[in-house]
Amino acid sequence: MSSDRTTTELRRTVRFSINPDGSTHGQNNFAGTPASSGLSRYYEITLGVLGIPAPDTGYLIGIQEIDALVRRELLPIIGKACTHTPQRDPAGMLDELWEAASNASNQPLSLLRWALSPYYCVEMTTPSHHAHEVLLRQTFEFAGAHRLHTPSMSDEENAAFFGKCNNLSGHGHNYRLEPTIAVPLESVGRVNAQHELQRAVNEILLEQLDHTFLNSDCAWFNQSAGGVIPSVENIARICFEQLAPAIESIGHGLRLVRLQAWETEKTSAIYPA
Repeated sequence: MSSDRTTTELRRTVRFSINPDGSTHGQNNFAGTPASSGLSRYYEITLGVLGIPAPDTGYLIGIQEIDALVRRELLPIIGKACTHTPQRDPAGMLDELWEAASNASNQPLSLLRWALSPYYCVEMTTPSHHAHEVLLRQTFEFAGAHRLHTPSMSDEENAAFFGKCNNLSGHGHNYRLEPTIAVPLESVGRVNAQHELQRAVNEILLEQLDHTFLNSDCAWFNQSAGGVIPSVENIARICFEQLAPAIESIGHGLRLVRLQAWETEKTSAIYPA
């Protein structure tokens, strides 16, 4: 029990470019090492490690050790694939990358996340590695308006509780949705999970939500028709419940793990928590 309370997870993101000429020189401590050259590929690897920090230094592991590990063990694997098998599904490389990082680390791995863009990543966690699964996350956007108002309170109570969000004419947001799906390793290469996720999100969610007044245009949030108030918490839950069967129907063992919805850059909800 005491071990659980003292265990810490440290995460470190390493930025780098895979350059078309294979060059590994060029350093930008913020933007990445190797730095970009020509029509390069820019990636980020985030490693998470578990352990108990040393009592004297407070360190679990030096971040420079993680940086060196990623560049020494993982960059050559990714660089080789970019050169020789660029059509390869990156999700199919995670098990190899996990093993390489795990074998080189003195601390147990908890996370390996490969961001292929700011809005698309594949990752493994300790549970997903044990389950022989890869987690795929991708971000989508829709524009919508809503009004926060509940019939269980008077107009005065609604105005006092919701403030400007109770405006009779509603107000708008550029919402973001980020579903996370689990893909069995045995299904990688047999199904294009990224493509299938895009298709399902567009058909099931965005066609219903984009450029609508949620309270009246979408049955999920039309309270007079049995819908729920379109708070960001309910948007996350309803979108998960609508999308999950569509992901499962793809087959190949795909399943929706969670969905995060952003109302603004500062406010989001995750379902299930």
